[in-house]
Amino acid sequence: MQSFSGPSPYDIHLATSEELVSGLGQGRYTSVDLVNAYIGRTREVNGALRAVMELNPDAKSIAAELDSERARGQLRGPLHGLPVLVKGNMGTRDRMQTNAGSYALHDSVVPADSTVARKLREHGLVILGKASLTEWSMFRSDNSSHAWNAVLGHTYGAYCPKQCPGGSSGGGAVAADLGLAWATLGTETSGSIVSPCERNNVVGIKPTVGLTSRYLVVPVSEHQDSVGPMTRTVKDAAKLLQVIAGADPRDSYTLASPFKGPPPDYPAACRASGLRGKRIGIARNVLEESHHEVWHVLETFENAVSIMAKVGATIVDNADFTAYSRWKKLKHNPVTRADFATNISQYLSRLEKNPHNIHNIHDLCAFTRSHPKEEFPRRNTANWDTAIEAKMSNTCPLFDAIYQENLFLGGEGGIIGALERHGLDAVILPSAVAYSIPALVGTPIVTVPLGAASDLVPFETEAGWDAVEKGPGIPFGISFLGRRWSEETLIEMAFAFEQQTLVRDSVNRHVTPRVDLADYIDEP
Repeated sequence: MQSFSGPSPYDIHLATSEELVSGLGQGRYTSVDLVNAYIGRTREVNGALRAVMELNPDAKSIAAELDSERARGQLRGPLHGLPVLVKGNMGTRDRMQTNAGSYALHDSVVPADSTVARKLREHGLVILGKASLTEWSMFRSDNSSHAWNAVLGHTYGAYCPKQCPGGSSGGGAVAADLGLAWATLGTETSGSIVSPCERNNVVGIKPTVGLTSRYLVVPVSEHQDSVGPMTRTVKDAAKLLQVIAGADPRDSYTLASPFKGPPPDYPAACRASGLRGKRIGIARNVLEESHHEVWHVLETFENAVSIMAKVGATIVDNADFTAYSRWKKLKHNPVTRADFATNISQYLSRLEKNPHNIHNIHDLCAFTRSHPKEEFPRRNTANWDTAIEAKMSNTCPLFDAIYQENLFLGGEGGIIGALERHGLDAVILPSAVAYSIPALVGTPIVTVPLGAASDLVPFETEAGWDAVEKGPGIPFGISFLGRRWSEETLIEMAFAFEQQTLVRDSVNRHVTPRVDLADYIDEP
């Protein structure tokens, strides 16, 4: 191996899919080389950051087969040969775990690949490994840290010591940021893609619930769960979304899609003129009622608004979420608790191997409380306890009423009402406060890097823990919120804004891997 300092695509932490695929097509390196480089970068930083749960022991052999196919002129898709990481709750029928960070699912075996994993393989992507996550996608405790799981421990971001990367897809966001894979897949119930993407300076798409299948993904809530891409650019996120979007008869929510054939061409929506003529609203009351969370972002946010106006967007102020105060008074979301009680039993019933004989939320709670590495009661089981004590499920007589309340808070009183009243294409908000209301109604979000906290922002740690939630240098993002199935329009606006700002590579990291692709190939 040699030292080489050359332009992209050798710098794989900067390279886009287009640059990487071009290098593969020119024979400058192979998919095996990419796998080796990403593994090398992971091993360099994973001891400190714990972004990756495990690496796929078959990744190199899969990459070698894809290289052979390329040599024969057989490409499975435009991303053929690129390595990706998937969140540790996404089922894969291989030698990797699907444990959601919990010993309750450790050594369980799914009957097949999850639909999203199958689609990745069919399109020629290499599943490089499983990204770390908050245990049970942050749906166990109300007193745990935001990026911890029992199997691996705490994940940290790269922008300051002990930076909280956000949950629950924090490992994937850190990995995407640092180039530990070309891209990653995460899941969101409420903020689990948007929050870690903004904190780690990357792009994230939380799709409409039903645009991507959740089959054999460890669930939280059938009404709110969504699988989406986390990448370094909007166009690469659009390309990965193209791979995983589409109907799946094993997930009935995908059958509600208005796209009866293939979904829209999301990469084609990446146009530099994408903001021109768009009507974009600001939910000003959300900013006012969440001032503590976003005060350090507001000046940069207002600058972003000015940029959008200068390139042709019409800005509509006070496009408020009228029920936001009502939502803020709620202690928790009963829909997710009722869904989990039902959905986890359904998931467990599908397992080919269930070594701990856990079949429902009661079994799960008992196991977790008794296993020493699960750290109970220091990390409690409050989210499950609520559902158990109230005998909740999404088939109980009271469920429809509580779900209708969510539909009002997120709909007429939330994002849908704001869009309709003002005739908007999107609402924009700082990403830290963008996701909770759309979660209630399953509407899409695209988050884009916006900047980083200044040196004047004091350090804040998680209550009871030492992970840093806020402080100098920690990135933040801006989110575009839209109607159901409006990903094409949101991508168009997000791409145009990204091209106007290009802030991602101006933010300084505390940790950056030094290993790169050039360490694994000969100079051409």
